[in-house]
Amino acid sequence: MPELPEVETVRRGLQPVMEGAKILVAEARRPDLRFPFQPDFVARLQGQVVTGLGRRAKYLMADLASGDVLLMHLGMSGSFRVIKPDNEAAPGEFHYPKGKDSTHDHVLFRMSSGADIVFNDPRRFGYMKVIARNALEDEPLLRDLGPEPLGNEFDAAMLARSCEGKTTSLKAALLDQRVVAGLGNIYVCEALHRSHLSPRRIAATLATKGRKGVGGGEPTDHAKRLVSAIHTVLNDAIKAGGSSLRDHRQTSGELGYFQHSFKVYDREGETCKTPGCGGTVKRFTQNGRSTFWCPKCQK
Repeated sequence: MPELPEVETVRRGLQPVMEGAKILVAEARRPDLRFPFQPDFVARLQGQVVTGLGRRAKYLMADLASGDVLLMHLGMSGSFRVIKPDNEAAPGEFHYPKGKDSTHDHVLFRMSSGADIVFNDPRRFGYMKVIARNALEDEPLLRDLGPEPLGNEFDAAMLARSCEGKTTSLKAALLDQRVVAGLGNIYVCEALHRSHLSPRRIAATLATKGRKGVGGGEPTDHAKRLVSAIHTVLNDAIKAGGSSLRDHRQTSGELGYFQHSFKVYDREGETCKTPGCGGTVKRFTQNGRSTFWCPKCQK
């Protein structure tokens, strides 16, 4: 499933043709994706100006002049592509030609910017929903989300407070969207490796222990290293256009290429890239997901 860097890459690709433009035509070409479209889905979009295009965790959020917000999730295989009248761009290094099969083109937005924005989703795990902005805090899909890992509020102190007393593994805690929003399996594995922390480490070790019930809860050096690693790996991935393993494409059709910078993910049996380590990357199943790590340098 696309994670934060992939969704942010898509947002940046859509922003120039969507933000400030009017939705001249909105089409839902089937009654549902993962969930049924609302009966008034098209009516609430058509004719509206997109005043802003943001992201919350793994969701795209288009603010409309009406006061509504279009919430969009890519699901497992969803992708947007931008079609312009003069779209004759030559393929780049990681470019795959756009397919002519429109079977899975399920949603279309024709914008006053001159672009058509097409949502393609072969597996139909993506979804879209129009929500009144003043109702966002009560929206079940959003209300339990934790802080943005690249936001100003997310720091070592906040992460330590969230993990204080947790007996779950550190990896499980980071995948909990209530602890931090937008992180997924790939970038958790990469951040843990960069911070030299074991995915099996108990989450509570990110916070200091108090004495006789007094004090404690302060961020340890582990928490500080981990937050720094999360910031670095996410920013590096966004600059690379995300990771393309199966379905992710940028809106231009190009692949992201952060997968060429993986330190541990999908590198089972290969030598650890930490200078001077010499260990071997291992894989094991954790909470139903593959975890990649170096037992020698991650403690």
